[in-house]
Amino acid sequence: MAQLVKLLDYVSRYENDLSRYPTQYIRLKTSQWKRMKTQWEHGADLSDWRHIPEETGEQQTEEGKWYSPLVRLFGNRKVRLEEEEPLEIGKDGQGDDVGVLDFNPNIIYHPENEQQLRTLYLDQLFHFQLKWASSTMLERSNLDAGFMRDSLLRSFTQQLPDSYLLFYYPILKVKKAPVELDIILITPIECLCITVLEAESAAAYIGNGDRFWTKKFGDQESRVLNPLIGLTRMEKIVSGIFAANEVDFPIKKLIISRNGYIDYPGLPYDTDIVDRRTYENWFASLRKSTVPMKYNQFKAAQSILDNGQTTAVSRLFEEQIDQGQPDNNE
Repeated sequence: MAQLVKLLDYVSRYENDLSRYPTQYIRLKTSQWKRMKTQWEHGADLSDWRHIPEETGEQQTEEGKWYSPLVRLFGNRKVRLEEEEPLEIGKDGQGDDVGVLDFNPNIIYHPENEQQLRTLYLDQLFHFQLKWASSTMLERSNLDAGFMRDSLLRSFTQQLPDSYLLFYYPILKVKKAPVELDIILITPIECLCITVLEAESAAAYIGNGDRFWTKKFGDQESRVLNPLIGLTRMEKIVSGIFAANEVDFPIKKLIISRNGYIDYPGLPYDTDIVDRRTYENWFASLRKSTVPMKYNQFKAAQSILDNGQTTAVSRLFEEQIDQGQPDNNE
């Protein structure tokens, strides 16, 4: 599953420590799947299945501080774990849903085979990713419920390798002004800037160098804004961020459409088109990657995160409102 690093301007766990959460997420995903699968194979009732924290793999020093294995990528940077984000314990003795490692799938039916079990697990893990991409221990962003039903976001996060870092329509601060970009997918070897063209199934887009393209659907014909305009702007912003942070990482521009056709004979050399005819093969090639996370990949992702805009509310303030406590400023 590609890791959802940034979603719009939501607060993200990854903003706190990009050197920690990617490997922590992979360990959590793997260990919990093995545990759930083992229990299912032995006939256990999964309706009350809950997460039991596993060994995180970090090492503790005599000072009581934790250090991530990725510290070798970031020099002597110290990374604290539960010391800074304690796992809250609820009345039932289990971790509260805001705990860093608290992944509690809601098993709503008993799967009859391993494929059903895996589908159920990945669906629950997708919801968990949305939580990590919209909350921290101290803050929470108002998650749009539409993302739960976003088929493109779901396919990217559920089917691409764990080593991919996904920025889904992130809002960045460019010269102190917020700018919403499209999709940025940072693989271990390159940064993919992606613009999506999707409307009616089997719609055809005819491109040229003008400001508008022609969209044809049956007997209907309309105009759509040339996607290269936003895509080129996104590439310039990302390349500018990389240059400012001395990040040497290749960038590729893509226009994709899962359900439509794109025809543009004069397409610029540095841009690729992936439409209904080629999408499955392109996506399959992404899924086949076995390249592990790389140092430059983390540097590239961190430089984008550092320029992200975040809108969130304090959890403490929310608790005061829920409990009817007055604000100290009143």
